[in-house]
Amino acid sequence: MSSVGAGVKEIRIREASGAFRVIYITKLKDAIYVLHCFQKKTQKTRREDISLATQRLKYLIKESGS
Repeated sequence: MSSVGAGVKEIRIREASGAFRVIYITKLKDAIYVLHCFQKKTQKTRREDISLATQRLKYLIKESGS
């Protein structure tokens, strides 16, 4: 998900109750950080979901000193 930041990935899950997304990054330290997870209601990802993941990534980068 380059729209959130470099190295950010997305897991897409589809099941009977709907579509879900998990936005995460593995490039910081030796951990996997989940930036945001949500249920998709439309084809396009909401701007608010992208913005929240971006804010959380910026916070992690600041805290890790990367």
